[in-house]
Amino acid sequence: MRTLSWFKGLGYPWGWRVIMVALSLSIGWGIRGNFGHEIGAMLPGSLAAMAVALLSGRADWQRRVAFFGAAGAIGWSLGGSMSYMQVIGYTHSGDSLTVVYGYACLFLLGFLWAAPGGLAVALPALLDRERLTSFFAPLASIVVVWTLTSIAVGIWDRVDVDFRQDSPLYWYDTSWLEALGVIVAVVGLAMIRRRLDFASSLLLHAAVGWWIAFLVLVPGLGLRMTPPRGDNWAGAIGIVVGLWVFCYRQGLSWVTEATWVTGIYGGIGFAGATLIKLLGIATGLDTNWHSVLEQTYGLINGLGVAVAMFRLARVAPVVSEGPPVQAWTEPWAAGLAVVGVTYLNLRQNSEFWVKAKAIPAVIYGLPAWAWHEAAWAAVGIALFVILQAHRRQPIALIPSTWLGIGQLLFLALLWAMVLGNLLREMTAFTPQRLVTEGVIHLNALICTIGILRERPGESRTIQGQASPERRFGPLIFVGIVSAIICIALCWGITRGIYGDRPAGYSSLHIRFGPRANSPTAKPPSGQPHP
Repeated sequence: MRTLSWFKGLGYPWGWRVIMVALSLSIGWGIRGNFGHEIGAMLPGSLAAMAVALLSGRADWQRRVAFFGAAGAIGWSLGGSMSYMQVIGYTHSGDSLTVVYGYACLFLLGFLWAAPGGLAVALPALLDRERLTSFFAPLASIVVVWTLTSIAVGIWDRVDVDFRQDSPLYWYDTSWLEALGVIVAVVGLAMIRRRLDFASSLLLHAAVGWWIAFLVLVPGLGLRMTPPRGDNWAGAIGIVVGLWVFCYRQGLSWVTEATWVTGIYGGIGFAGATLIKLLGIATGLDTNWHSVLEQTYGLINGLGVAVAMFRLARVAPVVSEGPPVQAWTEPWAAGLAVVGVTYLNLRQNSEFWVKAKAIPAVIYGLPAWAWHEAAWAAVGIALFVILQAHRRQPIALIPSTWLGIGQLLFLALLWAMVLGNLLREMTAFTPQRLVTEGVIHLNALICTIGILRERPGESRTIQGQASPERRFGPLIFVGIVSAIICIALCWGITRGIYGDRPAGYSSLHIRFGPRANSPTAKPPSGQPHP
């Protein structure tokens, strides 16, 4: 009942809004499964964050919908570096100790993925304009360093190898180069500016935390979650702890609370969605059960985002839009949230279509991917021309309110990815794909209705209660108890259904005992993942 009281005073029924945010993240996660990794995870983050801003009932949050979308994309992308398919395989193994270990790891991975996502969505809701826009310079410097690093690696790592583990830059299959690049970029920018601003400090805390946790847990203590797979999970622990340290030093207690709420939901979601997948497999029905896992996990994650942010919507003070405004940052944020996320994901389609022999590898002397890049360059030029024309004289198609602009951005991202994902899969569509593309299509229609029925938020003054003296003991206790109960229930139900029998739909992964770390072993029964 206390959770329900969080939403009183918002001035409208909150249940519909919670469902819309949850479905937004579920849609994004269902599509993400086809594109993968950090780039794919940007989509659910951007959709859910924009849905929060649009459905918050607050004019000041709707005013920042582009920033919400960009921040959500970046925050939720961080977890995409973690390896988890072998962990899911552990829960299919039929080995009791391996099953409980798999669920425990899934809870941890879900927490580590969702916590930075919760922080990213909370920042635009609380920061003043100056601190919010301070992220653009360090993020741009990171992109430059990562680009140069990628070019250098391409030149350096030309050795023909059969496995990535043979690369001279391989180190536990982690993103150590990217983490190092963040430090180099942020410190270099600070030296040029002769100061370390708010955004640079946050990014530095996260990157240094990554290195400390990774070095202590993996090379130092020899802990490996899923050998021989990557150990970015250790760095992710450091990122979360580093962000907590930063929030404590800055007095951002409400942001810390958002990370805990979304993290707990994320942990329950990852373990619980895997159990739902295994329950589905037990029915004997043949469908894309992994997509059921992904969409369910996204739905539960979305519930966590909605609970954390709609709680904040009632108590957080109105955010300041005072100078320096830096109006140029809004189109850039919108570009990242919509055009950037769409481009980075859909650019994979050309390679997919070539492999499926749906299009030729070379068209008029140019590779297929080059035509795709040229098409997106044309999109960028067209958008630039349109925005310049709009600055001189408003274009009727572009809404005059921030709610309208936000709705346009949300629906453009939503349907571009829904249709782009469908076109990708049409080359080899099977009945099992209906549980993915079919469900995503229906959920997208529901979200379209929900987003468009929203009205402009109130501009009332909200009495802020965001005090740095908040206590996190109860939340930590809830997190620990939730983990124990969730892991125990998932293990018990799985054992009750399958016993020592592998569930199938996965290669056989056993973590302990004489057959430990045998990723190539196949189960005696069941099917591979469709």
